[in-house]
Amino acid sequence: MYRLYNAVKSALRNLTLHKLRVLLTILGLIFGVSSVIAMLAIAEGASEEAQRQIAELGATNIIARSVKPADDVNPSKQNADSFIFKYGLTYRDYDRIVETIPTVTGATAIREFPQSLRHYDREIAGQVVGVGPGYLALTNQTIAQGRFLTDADHFYLANVVVLGSEVASKLFPFGDPIGKSIRLGDQHYYRVVGVAARKAPSAGAGTSVAAQGFNKNVYIPLTTDRARFGEILMNEKQGSFSAERLELSQITVTVDAMDEVKPTAEALESMLAQFHPKTDFLITVPLELLEKAQATKRIFNLVLGSIASISLLVGGIGIMNIMLATVSERTREIGIRRALGAKRRDIIEQFLIETTVMSGSGGLIGVARGLPAPPLVARFSGIPVVVNFWSPVLAFLIAVATGIVFGVYPAQRAAKLDPVEALRNE
Repeated sequence: MYRLYNAVKSALRNLTLHKLRVLLTILGLIFGVSSVIAMLAIAEGASEEAQRQIAELGATNIIARSVKPADDVNPSKQNADSFIFKYGLTYRDYDRIVETIPTVTGATAIREFPQSLRHYDREIAGQVVGVGPGYLALTNQTIAQGRFLTDADHFYLANVVVLGSEVASKLFPFGDPIGKSIRLGDQHYYRVVGVAARKAPSAGAGTSVAAQGFNKNVYIPLTTDRARFGEILMNEKQGSFSAERLELSQITVTVDAMDEVKPTAEALESMLAQFHPKTDFLITVPLELLEKAQATKRIFNLVLGSIASISLLVGGIGIMNIMLATVSERTREIGIRRALGAKRRDIIEQFLIETTVMSGSGGLIGVARGLPAPPLVARFSGIPVVVNFWSPVLAFLIAVATGIVFGVYPAQRAAKLDPVEALRNE
């Protein structure tokens, strides 16, 4: 231990003789370590945010979503009594799912469509979402004020509504919305019974209702939606008129265990395909999205880590260069040590300790510079970041390992010098 202490002390003394040269040499390691920590933090933060959004859809949930077929533009192909285009999931599909798939332990139906929302002179464009009684539990929504829709609301077709947080702040900027009334569309008035907590949109995960802005939604009982708005959506744009019949936008089902998710999804898709020859639905399994997100995270970390490691490689080359120059400068010193009895392994040990001290110093400075970087990135760019405890440790160890690897050749070259020739060097 004493011998090692003396070797480290000697290495520090030799390095301090050329402070500027050493600093310039380890700059590559400093920036490399800082880059590794920052990039891993950004990659980890983005990955965790994506996984959180997908997980909020429910790892044991399966989402069946209505989609418009590609041949929806020719009304002459629709039913004979009207020019109404009919597509998507139906109430009968919901009943079949609940009645025939034994692994399904819960299900909720959703119907959504755009609608103007008005309170006195304030009016905004929003999204009306008719939901079943189990919607809150299946989507991990929480209520900030008041309550959510109850079984009694659905049974009595009550004109009650729960507002998204953005809708509440725009329609009621200065007061409590609970107990007030808002108008949906042209003639339907609903009493506000609750306000949903703010929720980040899931960036289109699963092309589900979660892909929309949760905070711009208003929720009413599905039974009320069916009775007040009907099943036909009419659109009029620039003099043209179109009508669509859509009973349900989405059906979300849940199972007890994750190993039942994929078999249930296959059974659900097979059953719906029997009654939807136009394939006007899409099955999404959040569990599969979560698995893909985790795989993408590993690839993303590897790519970003590799990019940042280029700086470490440059730093390692700089260390090799400076150590080769040091060997040339200290040739006479090496000859004297060999003449006094030092063995080759002693010379190798001396130079490796110097490169380790040099790379370790660069690694420590890099960690000190790299740790404050992710919070600054999050503050000024809004990008979520996560610094895992292992990332600075890993970056430091890689920096030290880089210094040692690139210091081996100069150390061996110093050890192989002939003592007699080395003593002749001036």
